[in-house]
Order: sequence, then structure tokens, then C-alpha cells
Amino acid sequence: MPLTSAFVDLAPLRTSPPFRRLWLGRVCSGFGSQMTLVAVMFQVWEQTRSAVWTGAVGLAQALPIVVFGLFAGSLVDRADRRKVALVATTGQAVCSVFLAVQGFLGDVPVVAVLGLVAVQSCFVACGGPAARTFIPRLLPPEQLSAGLALNRIAFQGAMLLGPALGGLVLGWFGVGGCYLVDALTFGLAFYGVFGLPAMRPDGEPSRPGLHGVLDGLAFLVRTPVVRGALLTDLAATVLSMPISLFPLVNAERFAGDPRTLGLFLSAVAVGGVGASVFSGTFTRRSRPGRVMLAGSALWGAALTGFGLAPQPWLGLACLVVAGAADTVSVVSRSALVQLATPDALLGRVAAAEQIVGQAGPDIGNLRGGLVAGAVSGTFALVSGGVLCVVAVALVGAVTPGLRRFTTLAETAPR
Repeated sequence: MPLTSAFVDLAPLRTSPPFRRLWLGRVCSGFGSQMTLVAVMFQVWEQTRSAVWTGAVGLAQALPIVVFGLFAGSLVDRADRRKVALVATTGQAVCSVFLAVQGFLGDVPVVAVLGLVAVQSCFVACGGPAARTFIPRLLPPEQLSAGLALNRIAFQGAMLLGPALGGLVLGWFGVGGCYLVDALTFGLAFYGVFGLPAMRPDGEPSRPGLHGVLDGLAFLVRTPVVRGALLTDLAATVLSMPISLFPLVNAERFAGDPRTLGLFLSAVAVGGVGASVFSGTFTRRSRPGRVMLAGSALWGAALTGFGLAPQPWLGLACLVVAGAADTVSVVSRSALVQLATPDALLGRVAAAEQIVGQAGPDIGNLRGGLVAGAVSGTFALVSGGVLCVVAVALVGAVTPGLRRFTTLAETAPR
């Protein structure tokens, strides 16, 4: 493979103006969302000085997605997905405006702040599945993985730099300033969606209510490739999510040095960004299932290495590898799921993927904390990593279609 082919494939940005506008809007709104997260955490902490209340921020974000996600997916498969995304984007922007108003006014009860965050997350529950259906319509199959890799770069860039930018705005203009910037970035996101053509689902529309949800779940159960992809993601997150263990492992193995702790998440993000920049090495492969399985297994192996690492620098190197492996797995899984799902069901499957992506890490962090409390942080990391590798190997072994699934990525002209 030529060296230039190893870099991220920019063909989707060059060849599809609608995708380019959508991607730029996603970049800007991603930074705004990270700034809002920083502002909410800061505001809640300043008002309560309680880790329980700051933990409730994550609950306010996750609960609406888990509870309403599948019903939102059914709606996405019954309506014009472009209109659903426009309404969802507008709703998120309005919530950010209200957050900005209360931020500038001050003295608003923390429950009201969390309520606004939860309402905003309800719009995310609808807008997320709708947005996940756009790329297969805007790009040819051979560019799908490249488009998803570009989205991953946008997400990780926001994760890496957004909190720092939010901290600066917070220091200059307070929490209201962060919320206001977030509201303005939704204008660019709205523009990106507004320029899309109508996006009504192909085939028979989803049945309303619970019937449509059950139809989507039935598809997941009877489709080994999609089911295996989601189970692989659950294996990687539920069994080996490490974030809740970072403070304990830092205290156990690295003398509680705050400089080391601060680098843990940065190392994961650096690995992810690096894999995204060189995503051409895997988005051009024709078997995304194999790539996904390899990435998930490498994630577990790298976290095992982190748990066993005797030196801080070696542990950080393992986390860089884990971050890169996570990106490889996520991009390949998303491409496989979207290619293997009929358009008429894509909203419901995207909603299920969003729920797995939201709930899996939370459960995995809880598992890690419980195991560490019973034994040690090192044991929680190592056992989780080993279990992840074993589970991924089992999913691959019992789902041959996952290993055989092919795309046109390698044969398409570049």
C-alpha cells in the first residue's frame, strides 16, 4: 500500500458537497457540545460541591437515550429523516439558549439545570439515529468507511480540544458564555442538515409505537452480522472499560502522581486521533468484520498490558494503542452495520447502536469499579482485558458471516 493511501481518505469531502457541509456542521457542534459538558460539570460542582451531583450529569445525558432511543429509531424509519434531524438540532439549540440564559442569570436550582440537560438529550435520542442514516445516502459504498473515519476525527478532535477551549471560555465569560457558544454552533449544524435532500426511508415505513420497535429488535436477533457487531462492541465496553479505574490504578502503581493521571485520557485520545489520521490503512480493507474483530481484540490486549505495565511510560503507550484500536473497531463496526442493514430499518438499528455505545461504557465502568473494590485495580484491568479478548474471539468464531462480510473498498478506484 502506498504511503499516501495510509492517510485518512478525503474523497468524501471532495466529491460530496452535502457530506462536506454536514461534516463541517458536525465539527463545530461537537466542539460546542464539549464546551457545554465542561460548563455543566463546573456549574453543578460549584453549586453542590458533591460528586454525586456531578455524576448525575452523566445520568441526565444517558437515561433519555436508553429509554427513548428505540422509539426514536422507529420514528426515524417512518418520517423524513432530514426533517427529524432539523427538529432535533433546533431543539438542542433551544435548550442551549435556555442554559445560557440561566447561566448568565445565576442562582438557578441544580435540578433545573439537569432537567434542561435531560431534555436536550431527548433531542439527541432522535437526532442521533437520523444523522447516522445520512452517510449511506450521501456516499457510495466504497467511500462509506472513509466518511465514518472523518466523522470519528471530528468527534475525537472535539474530545481532545473541546474541554480545553471550554475552560478558556469559562474563565473569560462564565458558564453562560460556554452555553451561548454551543447554541451558536448548532446554527452551522442546522445549515449542514438543511442543505440535504429529502431523506425518506426506502421500503415499507416502520409501524408506529411498540410494533415498530419490536420489528427492529427482531431484525437484530435474526441477522447474525449486525448482532455480532453489536455484541463485539458490548464485549469491549462492558468487560473492559477502564476509565473509572484510572484514579485507583494511578494510586496503586504510579504513586498517585496527578501528572500521570492527567495523561491517561489524553493517551487514549492521542491513539484515537492517530488511527483516524492513518485510517486509510483500514478503511480501504474489504472485510470490515475482520478489521472490527481485530481492533476489539487489540483493545482488550492493550488494556491488559496497561494493567501489567510496571512503568508509567509503558502504561501510557498501552493506552495509546488502546485508543487506536478503539477507533479501528468503531469505524469498521459502523460501516459494517450500515452496509448490512436495509434502509427501511436503519434508524432503529442506528438507535440500538447509539444505546449500546451509551450504556456499554457506563456498565463497563461500573463493573471495573466493583471488581477493583473487591480485589484491586490491576486485577480489574487485566481480567477485563482478557475477558474482552476471549469474548471477541467467541463472537468471531460463532459468527462466520461477520468474518466473511465484504465491501467494495479494496476494488474501487482511488
